[in-house]
Amino acid sequence: MDSYSPVEAHGLIGDLQTAALVGTDGTLDWFCAPRFDSPSLFGGLLDRHRGGYFQVSPEGVEYVSKQLYLPGTPILITRFISADGVGELIDFMPIAGDRTTDRHRLVRMLRVVRGVMRFRIECEPRFNYGRDPHELDMHLEGQVFRSRAYSLTVNTVEYPETRLAERAIRRSEGGFCVIATLREGEQSGVVLETGVSPARPRLFTSGEVSDMLIRTREYWRKWLARSCYNGRWREMVERSAMTLKLMTYAPTGAVIAAPTAGLPEQIGGERNWDYRYTWIRDASLSVSALLRLGFSEEAWQYRQWVNDRIREAEASGEPLQIMYRVDGSPDLTEEVLDHLEGYRGSTPVRVGNGAASQLQLDIYGEALNALHYADCHGLISSHEEWLNTERMVDWVCVNWNQPEEGIWETRGGRRDYTFGRLMSWVALDRAVRLANQRGRPGDTSRWARTRNQIYEQIMDRGFHRGRRAFVQHYATDVLDAALLAMPTVGFVAPTDPMWQSTLAAMDAELVSDSLVYRHDPTASPDGLPGQESTFTMCTFWYVQALAESGRLDDAALVLEKMFTYSSPLGLYSEEVAATGEQTGNFPQALSHLSLISAALSLNELLDARR
Repeated sequence: MDSYSPVEAHGLIGDLQTAALVGTDGTLDWFCAPRFDSPSLFGGLLDRHRGGYFQVSPEGVEYVSKQLYLPGTPILITRFISADGVGELIDFMPIAGDRTTDRHRLVRMLRVVRGVMRFRIECEPRFNYGRDPHELDMHLEGQVFRSRAYSLTVNTVEYPETRLAERAIRRSEGGFCVIATLREGEQSGVVLETGVSPARPRLFTSGEVSDMLIRTREYWRKWLARSCYNGRWREMVERSAMTLKLMTYAPTGAVIAAPTAGLPEQIGGERNWDYRYTWIRDASLSVSALLRLGFSEEAWQYRQWVNDRIREAEASGEPLQIMYRVDGSPDLTEEVLDHLEGYRGSTPVRVGNGAASQLQLDIYGEALNALHYADCHGLISSHEEWLNTERMVDWVCVNWNQPEEGIWETRGGRRDYTFGRLMSWVALDRAVRLANQRGRPGDTSRWARTRNQIYEQIMDRGFHRGRRAFVQHYATDVLDAALLAMPTVGFVAPTDPMWQSTLAAMDAELVSDSLVYRHDPTASPDGLPGQESTFTMCTFWYVQALAESGRLDDAALVLEKMFTYSSPLGLYSEEVAATGEQTGNFPQALSHLSLISAALSLNELLDARR
């Protein structure tokens, strides 16, 4: 298990249609193509030997490695530092554009900036999660891997000024291995290409690769320049914004929950889910966070995507699914890859997601809240969009008062979850506001009556008199960190005694040195064995709840502490374990969007106090 790098010891690169992870040891150990939710070509993150990897690292020398991003971009630089020399590996993916394509490029540029270094380069792809055999053709210009359904070409980059003192190449079990020595100022590199199957690879010139690097750099810096945020913690906020953008599928505007599958919430445990899909909840919250920063194009595109899903659900007579594939397909059949050993032995490894068919009532609130927020920023719904929204709100009026699986996707049965009721209230409240503000048709009297009915039910049954706190569902006294959103969505005043006593109860029971558990898993089981770690999104929600309740100094301290748990690149997975290591899929959209929301809200309140 020592061959597995920590989850947080990875950097994320991508081209807005798929993404890859590169470890601090220079290993490309996660890459799916042609889309985020496609089978992996390199899946060593889930099985070092059967999953496949592409490693570039120093050979025969002790070294330390560091990673950084080229400022203002997701262009990743991995530095190898030894007494004999310093090498740099630059990884990036040129932007693929907003049209669906099977062709994707991943560039790996290697150079020595001081002294001399000897490198070992191993390329071992494994197609279709390691299930499909492949053939390898080797040429002077590079290599071509071909499986039954897909191909991967490794094109060599030609640097005329580089005269390798040593270069040896040989076949390996399923790929090739190169040993090469570079001196100060010398470079080497490859361009990986998917979706094309040429008779042979070709040489890329150093000028071509330099142009790709410059275009990629300028795209990201131009995109980031659209941000209107100049407040505190700007570097962390901007890195989170770029991470959310990297998890956006450009052809449709769908935002995935994470680019990985099967990374465990607990090492050795069973909570190993596939997050490479678009949750209505996560995507709605993501575009709201980006919109707060000034990125309106992403909000407009997402609104089109969600409108298509509403229209399809209306045509089928079914409610919205909680998640879809990036192209809008509802088919997320879950299967177990029992030939993979899992990250550090954590099985089963799942792809697809069986929770897609669950009923989670909160998604309607997040969707309507995002649409309302977009409307407030001038992104007004078209006539067709409003009619689809109106039908969705009517569905909520009829269906809000029923048991559900809830935001945490428990597989232990349906309950009357308070958070689902809360967000149903949000859906109806925002619908009433939209209709009144824009003079749109709709049964606003019915919507308002139902909204008020939900409010009264939550106050009557969702507040536990003995605990003096809002609780997870109506038949329990268990707390739920999802309810930290109550004052943020406007359901309760942050100074209300009912909320203050709820927050105090969470302080005492769910908070561990600033980190927040989403609930007590021993008291509220999800149907699976094992424990879970603190939930990163909940910690950022806690920051926002503290700030809104007037505890600004406490909020600032918790936020600063939370920053110490990020990866060196400023990335967050889903959870933080008791050891401080990150667990769950990585990086996680919910973690980064909640960071943005917490930082912006706290910044505004600190400015107001000053």
